[in-house]
Amino acid sequence: MKRDRVADIDHLDAEAFSALGSTPIVWIDVAEPGAAARAETLSRTTQAIIGGIDRGGECCRFDVGFYDLVLTSKVAPAAPWISVADPWKAAESITAAVVRNPIAASATAQVLRMGGNLPFEQALQLESFAYSTLLGGAEFRAWRAAQPNRAPPESSGPYLHISRDNDLVTVTFARPAERNGICAGMRDALHEAICAVLDDPSAPALVLKGDGACFSTGGDLAEFGTATDLAAAHAIRTLRSCALRLYELGDRATVMLHGACIGSGIEIPAAAAHRHALPGAFFQLPELGMGLMPGAGGTVSIARAIGRHRTCYMVLSGRRITAETAAHWGLVSPVAITPEMPNDSRVSN
Repeated sequence: MKRDRVADIDHLDAEAFSALGSTPIVWIDVAEPGAAARAETLSRTTQAIIGGIDRGGECCRFDVGFYDLVLTSKVAPAAPWISVADPWKAAESITAAVVRNPIAASATAQVLRMGGNLPFEQALQLESFAYSTLLGGAEFRAWRAAQPNRAPPESSGPYLHISRDNDLVTVTFARPAERNGICAGMRDALHEAICAVLDDPSAPALVLKGDGACFSTGGDLAEFGTATDLAAAHAIRTLRSCALRLYELGDRATVMLHGACIGSGIEIPAAAAHRHALPGAFFQLPELGMGLMPGAGGTVSIARAIGRHRTCYMVLSGRRITAETAAHWGLVSPVAITPEMPNDSRVSN
């Protein structure tokens, strides 16, 4: 792992600090003299992912704008810090993940930096362009080649259950046997359902939840890599963006999360104005290990909920985030289950 190896960097040297060079990620001890200048130099002249380390747990004030993620040993620190038991050990683990898939890791950091300056819909367009690029890359092809052939599961029923009670529409993922994996058909059904609520002149509210043991384990792996026209895939992904439609609902959108919320299973609901999680829920962005980045809106929806630094950490580490941590970060509000709650307010487990 490279620590603080930054001198005067010329244009040719800069390539070494990139996905194509020997140092795709650099870690800087933020307490050391000259740390701010090193971070600024790297940010302005290279494509390196820049991580900050606070091993003393002091969370000193500094310009975090030049960093992509910042780690500290302090418990429950303020944003944008990420609390880990051993910052340097965590940095080594993240570095190993970045080195395995440097193109995808670099794209993630770059999209997160740029997306924060764009309106929501334009930031989704940026993410989708990058995602289609990675789908055509060697890192994803290598992951795909190592996977067993999966036949898409045949759906024995509807993708969703939809009900209405006065001015409340409840949409429930209805593939519990597949852990509510979001295949193209399910995405299209959800998009259609949200659009119907958006276009309803009575302006009903919407609640989105999942049936079974979890809310959703994300994209259906059997469909990964099956798109043959990546340009068309970008058009479909942006035209039928469930995250965008939830965002457009504003205060009318609520999600109830439980169990596993992985990949698109948190990227989409993170766009809702009101996000509630039951005890035991967890959240994870595993795309980097596939040579990809979040592609269902996560670099926008999650980043605007918890900040780009913590979102970058979720992607690069692949770590599961507990409901407690997610609540501290602002991703969700916790919900306690009590015996007095009516049955229809509980999520089936």
